[in-house]
Amino acid sequence: MQKIKKGLDTENGLRYSLAPFLFYRKLPSGATITGCHLTGGVRHRKIKEETVMKKKMVSAMLALTMVLSFVAVNACAEEDHVIKIGAVCAMTGGSAVYGEGAQNAIDMAVEEINASDAEYKIEIINGGKVADDAKDAKQAVNAYNSLMAEDPEAIVGSFFSSVTLPMAELAADDNMLLLATGATNYQVTQIGPTIFRNCFIDPYQGKMAAAFAKDQGYTKAAIIYAKDDDYSNGLKDAFVESAEANGIEVVYVGECTTTDTDFTAQATQAVGSDADFVFYPCFLDTVPLLVQQVRDAGFEGAIMGGDGWDGADTSGLEDYFENCYFTNHYSSEDTAPAVQEFVSKYTDKYGTDSLNACAALYYDAMYMLEEAAVNGGGSDTESLVKGMTGMKFSGVAGDIYLDENGDAIKPVVVNTYEDGQIKWLKTIAPEE
Repeated sequence: MQKIKKGLDTENGLRYSLAPFLFYRKLPSGATITGCHLTGGVRHRKIKEETVMKKKMVSAMLALTMVLSFVAVNACAEEDHVIKIGAVCAMTGGSAVYGEGAQNAIDMAVEEINASDAEYKIEIINGGKVADDAKDAKQAVNAYNSLMAEDPEAIVGSFFSSVTLPMAELAADDNMLLLATGATNYQVTQIGPTIFRNCFIDPYQGKMAAAFAKDQGYTKAAIIYAKDDDYSNGLKDAFVESAEANGIEVVYVGECTTTDTDFTAQATQAVGSDADFVFYPCFLDTVPLLVQQVRDAGFEGAIMGGDGWDGADTSGLEDYFENCYFTNHYSSEDTAPAVQEFVSKYTDKYGTDSLNACAALYYDAMYMLEEAAVNGGGSDTESLVKGMTGMKFSGVAGDIYLDENGDAIKPVVVNTYEDGQIKWLKTIAPEE
């Protein structure tokens, strides 16, 4: 065996060294290396290979980290541009037609927004379903709490003042944005700065009803209201105040409840009061009963209600509803392009049975929250509240301005009936 010595073997042309690592140029044919130096050479090659491998692994890991970071950042960015919304309405009971309209309108609006180039997209929590308040305050609170467990950025609803008021109390305590859709009781937005609405308030609705009565030449009004309902109480009070200011004498005020089916006593007294105008600010489920019984008692004057009349069943009572009117947030017969586009799309998808003001308001609410995110610069609740404050919005329910209380300053529609079908009579702008 040829042993390696320190120095230069000129005969074999071998450069050798006893340094800790073996560096060589060439071994002659048949030469072998033994001893620790062979081990040292292999070791060097192994270290060199391991070093290269480590460098490659580090580079790969760095590259992977960068990719994952990029994906994570983009995922976060996408998530930050998604508004998580909970919705509440009556999905069961006598007012379920409102909930049906709300669900359909939300589905349609979300589909449109998410398919568009809108900066912010929308996710409806609760599996995309509207939480049921059944027009019951206790159930509304339960619905609110169940939605809050999913960490929404905003909650939309409800359509009723009596169930929205307790939810508004909770939302104010939670600093949660609550956008009420049909809750017209003036107290709703007084509860806190995170509470808004896209419907008009009862004082304005009552004022318009009294102004309409005056314009039609009526001078004596009878009122029948549900004493157990905040909505009904609020509209009654607003009408009484405005009627007196418009020179209309309130000659009778009768009470009922939201579950009453017999209005014979109130109808008889209204007729006996010599009233030429009856104001009934209650919801659609009792409207046909009241109208029929007042007419059967001999009343031939005008009967009027608020937006709660929208969707009332007039089947078989078409003649009874002649000379009946109600104020509302919009009319499907309004010739405004936004209205006609909404009506066309909604009818194609869902028909007309649930094409009511509730549907229009929940539809607008989705677009308002998307616009609020743009205005406020984010999808979080704080940004949405910022973007909603003082908002000017144009939608199906008209041009809306949210005042310092979060109340919607907007037009009011007056509808009537022809052959039992709702007909648009006129739209009154706020300045009028």
